[in-house]
Amino acid sequence: MSMPEASSAQSYPVPNPTPPGLTTVAPAYDPLADALAPRVLSLGGAVGEKLPAFTIGARLQGRSVLHDTDLTRDEIGEVLETSARLKALRRAGRPHSYLAGKTLGMVFQHPSTRTRVAFEAGMAQLGGQAIFLGVNDLQMKRGETIADTAQVLSRYVDGIVARVALHSDLEKMATAATIPVLNGLTDRSHPMQALSDLLTLRERFGGLAGLKLAYLGDGNNVAQSLLLSCAVMGTSVSVASPAGFEPDPEVVNQARWLAAASGAGNTVEVGSDPFAAAEGADAVYTDVHVSMGHKDGPARAVALAPFKVTRAIMAAAKPEAVFMHCLPMHRDEEVETAVADGPQSIIFDQAENRLHLHKGILLHTLCSQPQGF
Repeated sequence: MSMPEASSAQSYPVPNPTPPGLTTVAPAYDPLADALAPRVLSLGGAVGEKLPAFTIGARLQGRSVLHDTDLTRDEIGEVLETSARLKALRRAGRPHSYLAGKTLGMVFQHPSTRTRVAFEAGMAQLGGQAIFLGVNDLQMKRGETIADTAQVLSRYVDGIVARVALHSDLEKMATAATIPVLNGLTDRSHPMQALSDLLTLRERFGGLAGLKLAYLGDGNNVAQSLLLSCAVMGTSVSVASPAGFEPDPEVVNQARWLAAASGAGNTVEVGSDPFAAAEGADAVYTDVHVSMGHKDGPARAVALAPFKVTRAIMAAAKPEAVFMHCLPMHRDEEVETAVADGPQSIIFDQAENRLHLHKGILLHTLCSQPQGF
């Protein structure tokens, strides 16, 4: 049985002129190349007799995803729809090995549970394979350059996911590579986490436009990705952070432009009052207060303690509000145990959706049209 095609997401015109003080943010786009490119790819069906026919948009084929702003509103909508369809196939026990014969290289400088396992399991479920390459598995430890490593991997595998300390290293890898490179986390952003969170919110509330997400705590890479991804999809974001821990002002500026361009009337706010941020929110989100690589742990813990998500904070949000956390989590540090494990918590739905979102991104970027089509 054929799966229904993803419905086209509505496009909203960018306001003209740009609101004063806001920076225009737009993905790299070539209108001529887009006009000549195939519009859809048909997978499975008659070519793969055991696979259900599965049609996806072709715009992301062969592209890298390094920044949250690399995808348009419509492209994010396509990825979310594909991820939801793949999730339905997995839950129904139906095969969906549309990436058979494909290999993903995984360059990881940091430990990982969700990002690593979701990509490895996702590639396996899509019929491909993943090769994990930790810091001790590559010659970069002995001085081989990022560019040389990227060029070699481009001859061996079909795509790379990189979890690296510096965003500039990710950009160097993508510049040298001739295959898609995906951002598995950098010091600046975590787009795979933010996109999977959008998938979770979409499931929970039926849509994204008009929602409000409150983020409390360190304005880190996760917060910055949420600002950008939510803004483009019409979701308001209110961040509350202590002085010195705010998100990058340029990221906030970009998010405000994207919110203005969305046409959904959503807003982006950054302040220091956690109760004000949580007021009327559909989702309250936080991250660990002291993460890997932080050398100022005690000072961070003291500064961020007032931004702990408590039952009182949740009471300021809407009655049906959910609690979200990207994990790993330290109960009774950044969140009360009663909230983390309470009825409003959807943290494990978020964690599961990392798998389905990763599969959606992999399918869109690594798939190829079967011979004969």
